Amino acid sequence: MRIAIMAAGAVGGYFGARLAQAGHDVIFIARGAHLEAIRKNGLKIESVLGDAHLTNVRATDDPASVGPVDIVMFAVKLWDTEKAGALTKPLVGPDTRVITLQNGVDSVERLVPILGADHVAGGTTHVVTVMPEPGVIRHTSTFARFTCGFPDRRSDPKLQAFVKASQDAGIDAVLSDDIARDRWQKFVLLTGTSGATAAMRSTLGPIVGDPDTRAFFRKIMEETHAVARASGVRVPDDYVDQQMAFADAALPTMKASQFNDLEAGNRLELDWLAGKVVALGRALRVPTPANEAVYAILKLHRMGRKS
Repeated sequence: MRIAIMAAGAVGGYFGARLAQAGHDVIFIARGAHLEAIRKNGLKIESVLGDAHLTNVRATDDPASVGPVDIVMFAVKLWDTEKAGALTKPLVGPDTRVITLQNGVDSVERLVPILGADHVAGGTTHVVTVMPEPGVIRHTSTFARFTCGFPDRRSDPKLQAFVKASQDAGIDAVLSDDIARDRWQKFVLLTGTSGATAAMRSTLGPIVGDPDTRAFFRKIMEETHAVARASGVRVPDDYVDQQMAFADAALPTMKASQFNDLEAGNRLELDWLAGKVVALGRALRVPTPANEAVYAILKLHRMGRKS
C-alpha cells in the first residue's frame, strides 16, 4: 500500500517505520532538523520489540509533491489539526482514508470539514514513544497498538485491508466496531496520565504508589468517564477500575507525552485534554474539579517557553 505519515513524529514515525520495514511504500512528512536527519542518516527505531534502521527513506516537507495515497496516518499535535489538515489535501484522492491517531476526542470532527466525511476515520493508539534526537524514535513500551474505524460504524474494505497489512507488518492493529467508544476509553486513561504526570511532575509509579496522589489520578479519570457517559458514549461501568489495574502493572517510569512536552518547554495539548473535559463538563452539567485543577496548574505553561 502507498501510505503517507502526516507527520513523522514519535507516534506516526514508529508505525510508519514498521510498515516500511514490511515493504510498503511509505512517505514520511517531516520538517526542520528531523527531516534533515532522516534524509542524511535514515530513520532509526530503538524499540523493546526490535531495533530498526531504515535507509533511503522517502521524506519530504511538501505533501503536494507526493500526490494521492491509499492511507494517511494523521498524527500531528492537536493545535496543528486544521493547518495540517489543509496541507493534507494533496494526499487525498477519491479512495484515500485519513486515519487520525491524535490524542483527544474531537479530531475527526475537526478534520471532516476540511477533508470530507468519506475520507476521515477515527483512530486511537496505545504506544509509548519519544524522539530523543532528530531522526531517532525510541519506543519504550511492550505494546504498540492502534485501532481505527469510521464514526458511523460503516464497513470499509479499504480500512480492513490496511488493518490486515499492518497486522502482517507485526503491528497490533484492530478494526474497531465502535470507534467513538474506543476514542473515549483512550481519553479516560489519557486525561488521567497526562494530567497527573504533568501536574505532579512525576512518573506514574510514585503517583499510583501514594494514596493521596493515587486518589487524584483516579478522580481525573472518573470525571472524564462521567462526561463520556453524559455524552451518550458507552464506556463500561468498571472502566476506571480497569485503568487503575493497568497503571499498577505499567512501568513505574511511564509518563505521558504532555509531561515530556512540559519538560522540553514545548507547547502542551492541555486545552484539548483537561480543558476539553472541563468545557464538556460545564456544557453537560457534570462536575470536573480534578480536571479544573490540572488545567489551572498547567495553564501558564501551555504555550511552551517563550524564546
